[in-house]
Amino acid sequence: MGGAVSAGEDNDELIDNLKEAQYIRTELVEQAFRAIDRADYYLEEFKENAYKDLAWKHGNIHLSAPCIYSEVMEALDLQPGLSFLNLGSGTGYLSSMVGLILGPFGVNHGVELHSDVIEYAKQKLDFFIRTSDSFDKFDFCEPSFVTGNCLEISPDCSQYDRVYCGAGVQKEHEEYMKSLLKVGGILVMPLEEKLTKITRIGPSAWETKKILAVSFAPLVQPCHSESGKSRLVQLPPLAVRSLQDLARIAIRGTIKKVIHQEAASRSGSGLKNTPRCKRRRVRRRRMETIVFLDKEVFASRISNPSDDNSCEDLEEERREEEKTLPETKPDPPVNFLRQKVLSLPLPDPLKYYLLYYREK
Repeated sequence: MGGAVSAGEDNDELIDNLKEAQYIRTELVEQAFRAIDRADYYLEEFKENAYKDLAWKHGNIHLSAPCIYSEVMEALDLQPGLSFLNLGSGTGYLSSMVGLILGPFGVNHGVELHSDVIEYAKQKLDFFIRTSDSFDKFDFCEPSFVTGNCLEISPDCSQYDRVYCGAGVQKEHEEYMKSLLKVGGILVMPLEEKLTKITRIGPSAWETKKILAVSFAPLVQPCHSESGKSRLVQLPPLAVRSLQDLARIAIRGTIKKVIHQEAASRSGSGLKNTPRCKRRRVRRRRMETIVFLDKEVFASRISNPSDDNSCEDLEEERREEEKTLPETKPDPPVNFLRQKVLSLPLPDPLKYYLLYYREK
């Protein structure tokens, strides 16, 4: 493991390739990856690389390779209602995918060293909430980000069910990372060049599993202030939702159930959903080479001579498929929750509140 998958033409095809290569293995993780377009977290001039299984770095902004995020999401074994701490939260891409699984009663916190990256993550989060139909398809646990060094978290902070560190952890910091975890919790981090899953099975009992070999930039060591004291990071408080917010969650949940019942009724009446556009299948090639660059794992597929006896065969297959399966554009997705809310006999301000004042 630790290799790359073939590049996709879009986010869905990238996820298809990750599934085929067994990086994505569960339905919850697949749904989260499909719901958030990886390209939305790239700067405009770099989006052509968004669907390649490569890491991306520009200044302080950084995204790990999709195969790495897939392994992390699977290893975390996320469930609704859990608390999650992302150390080195970066663009917020991973935190937002996690939030789709945690649901409205989870906790989703991130610590990021660079204030400019925090601002970037907040912009991307706001864009997702305002414009993505996925926000209405899921019950979202919105992430909260704070600036600081993740090695300086206040010792009186709450422990978490799930913790991920996105920077290389040295052996000397292993116990510190474990201290952030509740009993029964899972910690995933690059420890001594291995992506490692640690499960806390008791107050002082642990299970450790090495997932795959990786190379991450190491954690930045704390810089002490002039007084010689460290700057403690205060994590966001565990806030209790207001009664008004709980009512909105309950109403939206009830409407979604009605929509699902109506869809099941139509399906039972013989009405079929619009078929998904069939993608052209491409022969996969076995990974031969892993390249390490800038402290991040990059992996590329190099074709074996035996895999490509002739390119003419592939070209002929492609022509045959184009003859038998002409490509058709799928219908644009319909936001049934939004349609249903807007059709309710309610005052407009209440409708917009139920829709979180989203633009579409």
